[in-house]
Amino acid sequence: MATLQFTFTDSTTLFRPSLPSTRTFSRNRSLIVKASSSSSDDFSKSRRRFIAETAALSVSLPQLAARAEDALSEWERVYLPIDPGVVLLDIAFVPDDPNHGFLLGTRQTILETKDGGNTWAPRSIPSAEDEDFNYRFNSISFKGKEGWIVGKPAILLYTSDAGDSWERIPLSAELPGDMVYIKATGEKSAEMVTDEGAIYVTANRGYNWRAAVQETVSATLNRTVSSGISGASYYTGTFNTVNRSPDGRYVAVSSRGNFYLTWEPGQPFWQPHNRAVARRIQNMGWRADGGLWLLVRGGGLYLSKGTGLTEEFEEVPVQSRGFGILDVGYRSTDEAWAAGGSGILLRTTNGGKSWIRDKAADNIAANLYSVKSVYLLLSLTFIIIVIYCLYFKSTNYLEELPARLLMLLICLVFIFTFSICLYDTFFSILSWI
Repeated sequence: MATLQFTFTDSTTLFRPSLPSTRTFSRNRSLIVKASSSSSDDFSKSRRRFIAETAALSVSLPQLAARAEDALSEWERVYLPIDPGVVLLDIAFVPDDPNHGFLLGTRQTILETKDGGNTWAPRSIPSAEDEDFNYRFNSISFKGKEGWIVGKPAILLYTSDAGDSWERIPLSAELPGDMVYIKATGEKSAEMVTDEGAIYVTANRGYNWRAAVQETVSATLNRTVSSGISGASYYTGTFNTVNRSPDGRYVAVSSRGNFYLTWEPGQPFWQPHNRAVARRIQNMGWRADGGLWLLVRGGGLYLSKGTGLTEEFEEVPVQSRGFGILDVGYRSTDEAWAAGGSGILLRTTNGGKSWIRDKAADNIAANLYSVKSVYLLLSLTFIIIVIYCLYFKSTNYLEELPARLLMLLICLVFIFTFSICLYDTFFSILSWI
C-alpha cells in the first residue's frame, strides 16, 4: 500500500483506484495516494521529516510495487472531511491491523480509517482539547499496538491499544525547539527529535526522558566556530529536514541548505559537514545499504561513495523533466523511489545507478514531497513451509493429524498468496520494460 500527499488549490478529496491491486489517492489541498496489494500483510508508516508551512507528500511502498500501467483515469475520488486550508503532515497505519490508520495535519486535524484508507473520519481526542491551542500534529509512529503523536505547541499523545484511546503525556514547556519527529522503538519506548537538534529517549511511556545529545545544534556550532564548516558560524537556524536510519543514525539539513549534520547513537554532539556540491542541499537521507543520498535545490541526485558515512558523493543522472526532486525512499537495497515537483515519480531497481520515470503521475499538477517505505514480508511463506516440514518430521503422523492438516492449510494459503505476488511482480517488470 502506498500513500502520497500532493498540494492542490481546490477542494479536499481522496483518489483511490477502482481496480484491485492498484493505487489509491487522497487529497486535501494535499492528495493522498494509496497503492494496495492483495498480499499486503504488514506496513507501518511513520513520518521521517517535517515540512514547515507546506503540505506534505508521503509514499509508503507496499510489499509489491504498484502496477505502473495503471492510469490516473482509473482512480475514483473520495472526499476527506476536512477544511481546504488544512495541511496534511503525516500518516501511519497500525502494524497489527493494516486497515487501521491515522492522518495528521494542521488545525488540530486527526483523521482515522478502518478500511485501509477508503474512507476517513475525523477523530477527536479530548485530552488535546482542554486548552485553547490550535495544535499542529507533526508526526505519528506505531510499534505493535503502541503509538505516539507529537505536535506544536508541545504536545505528546500515547496509545497502547492501537489508537482506540489516547493519553496525553505531560511535557516541559522549556524543551528547545518544536517537536517535529517521533519514532516508536519498542515497548513503552520512543525517540523524539526537535527542530533545534535535541534528541530525547524514553523507556517508560514518556513519563521520563533522557537527553541523547548534550546540547542543541546552535550551541555546538557556535562553540566550534573554527570548525571550518561553511555557514556554521553563529548559527541560529533550525533543521530543514531530518531523517533517521533503521539503526538509529540521523542526518539533518540546515535551514538554509548550506551544510548538513549527522549523529550516531552514543555521540554527545551533532557532527557538521560541508556540502559536497555547489548548489544548496534540498534533502538528505539513508540508503538501504547504510550510505547516504543527497538532493540539491533546482534538481540533482547524488549518492555517497560506499556504505559508510562519507563526504564524497557522485551525481546520478535522472529524468526529472527540469523539476526538482524532493525526497527519496528505499524499499530494499536495490529498489527505491524518488518524488518531486509537478508529480515527478522515479523508480530504481539497481540501487540508484539508474532511474526510470513512472508516467502515471505526470498529469498531477502538484509537488510530491516525501517518500516512505516499509519492509517486505514475503519470506514468511518460506519460513512457514520450513516450520511445517520440521514439524512433520518430528511428530507422530496419526496422533498429530489435525494439527498437521491445519499447518498444511496455512502453508497452502501462503503459497497461494506468494504466487499472486510473483504474478503481479512479473507483469510489473514487463510494464517497466
